[in-house]
Parts: sequence; C-alpha cells; structure tokens
Amino acid sequence: MTHVVTEACIGCKYTDCVAVCPVDCFHEGPNFLVIDPDVCIDCGVCIPECPVEAILEEKDLSPDQLEYVTLNAALAPKWPVITTTQEPLPEAAQWAERKDKRSLLSETV
Repeated sequence: MTHVVTEACIGCKYTDCVAVCPVDCFHEGPNFLVIDPDVCIDCGVCIPECPVEAILEEKDLSPDQLEYVTLNAALAPKWPVITTTQEPLPEAAQWAERKDKRSLLSETV
C-alpha cells in the first residue's frame, strides 16, 4: 500500500512532508502535491508532518477520497519532483478547513 495525498492539500500545498521524505516521492503541481506510488516506500514519516492531515495510507482512505490513488499516480509523472520545504500557498490557512475542493485542483503546470 502506498501513501496518498488527498483533497485536503488542494489550495494549501504545505511542503513540510517533502523535507522528511527519504526517497523524494513528492511531485509539485500548481496548487497540490502528489506522491509517486512507484517511488514511495511506505515509511510513513510524511504523515505527521502534514498540518492539514492530507496524507493517508491507501488502506485508510474514505470512499470519497479513493479517486486520489489514481490521481496521485497519474499526476506524478507529469509534475516535477519537490525535495525542499517551500512557503505554503498565500491563502493556505483559509483553504485548510474547506471541503469539496476537487473541482479546484489545477492539473496543468
């Protein structure tokens, strides 16, 4: 089972998780991060680093978040690897608690 970045990341893009990843499996899009399932070693060190709890083990996903397994896998090869912590998006705090953000995901880099 791999780890998955879920909807909670959309609009926030906190990058605390990428600094602790030992295998550089995170990729950065315009307003979202994804995990490359082919690179992730399922160590779990990224999970407690996410301030919005956007990273979950695949087995722990709720039914409404299952599409993010496919989405992470599809977007990872299209987006560049990110390995260092950056500032979150300017309005990250406002987006952190918002639900139903899927339609706001920007897939084009």
